[in-house]
Amino acid sequence: MPVIEHQLWIKAPIEVCFDLARNVDIHTQTVSKTKERAVGGVTEGLLEAGDTVTWEAVHFGIRQRLTAQITEMQKPYRFVDIMVKGAFRSFTHVHEFREETGGTVMIDRFDYRAPFGLLGVIADKWFLENYMRQFIASKAIELKKIAEA
Repeated sequence: MPVIEHQLWIKAPIEVCFDLARNVDIHTQTVSKTKERAVGGVTEGLLEAGDTVTWEAVHFGIRQRLTAQITEMQKPYRFVDIMVKGAFRSFTHVHEFREETGGTVMIDRFDYRAPFGLLGVIADKWFLENYMRQFIASKAIELKKIAEA
């Protein structure tokens, strides 16, 4: 299965970008198209190492829940969340931040495994990988708008 990597330069300090990326309230703003909201665990404010959050969202016309845990936190450079329960067979989402003159490069690395064995592999090739690439890119662009405002 694929590893999706997305990079985006943001004209904002690294600390601002890092905190926005781990803010539950901002997350829901950046993915409003899927009606995503936090329904369990940490449901507002900043996520910290060890925290879990359960998201409820509509993907492919189906309401779904996914619980993720923050397994690593190196402020303000990196944090990692992994799925502990949800529709994927597994996923690891690495969020990295690199200071550059005048701003920050935000890097998302999303490594996932689709469910359902061979059917999941086929679905991934037909539509899931593209959907996830667009989802991650759209979320990053919305975060950039907030950070630069």
